[in-house]
Amino acid sequence: MRAVFGLVLIIGVALAGGAVYMAREYITDNNAKLSKERQLREEALAKARAEFVPTVGVLVSNRALRYGEELKPEDVQIVQWPENAIPEGTFKEMEVLFPETGDNERYVLRAMEKDEALMAVKLTNPGEPAGLTSQLEKGMRAFAISVDVASGVSGFLRPGDIVDVYWTGSLRGTGDGRGEITRLIETTIELIAVDQTSGSDVTGTNIARTVTVMATPEQVAVLAQGQNTGRLSLALVGAKDEAVASVVEVDQRKLLNIQETAPAPVVEEEEVCTIRTRRGGETVQTVIPCTN
Repeated sequence: MRAVFGLVLIIGVALAGGAVYMAREYITDNNAKLSKERQLREEALAKARAEFVPTVGVLVSNRALRYGEELKPEDVQIVQWPENAIPEGTFKEMEVLFPETGDNERYVLRAMEKDEALMAVKLTNPGEPAGLTSQLEKGMRAFAISVDVASGVSGFLRPGDIVDVYWTGSLRGTGDGRGEITRLIETTIELIAVDQTSGSDVTGTNIARTVTVMATPEQVAVLAQGQNTGRLSLALVGAKDEAVASVVEVDQRKLLNIQETAPAPVVEEEEVCTIRTRRGGETVQTVIPCTN
């Protein structure tokens, strides 16, 4: 009986020891897995912190806006914008966009889509109407040029485009005999209106009768003189073209590649001096040396 009891005791102790060993192995293995997961989580968190970009609240439009519309507070919302990529001239506070003192109405100068950042160049100043006067830079003037389908680039002109202006006409009172000439008179002139449209949200082609340009007073005088003495034509400048055209002039001879021939040299005739003498009823002409 004692032998059986001793055997059972030994078996129990062995089983208990095995259970403790297995439990210790499980706990050790589980702790290793938890430590690995904790390390991976910390690495991921560190990576996320390194990739984190600070943001700043920027005012954007919450709907599509068109030229001439009045901007109202309900048209504005705040969107978090990357701090290192905020466009210049954006608004961050409603109090700056709509001042509480005086007239604070603002109007849209350029078409904007939903979630587009509101910028000072796209809006009028508080209380300022959305007319041409608000688009003219300091010291500049607005001048209208008459165009047609040919001189107006077939209706592809839009407000904000840059054009070169050519004059075609004849030089009156000069007597140079060259006929009509075409000359580049102004370069890189900005259009601010096409007919009665001054917004940039124009779709399709528009055969305009007049375009309005922004120019200095001196350029206005040149354009007015050119329009009154000949015909003005516009040439559209590419958006990526930074080159400024040099002096250009073409007359009929250059157009047809007619080379001017030099006049034939004048051959001076030798001067001959003579005297006449009468011999009876006959007159005789005698050559003598010439004297000055």
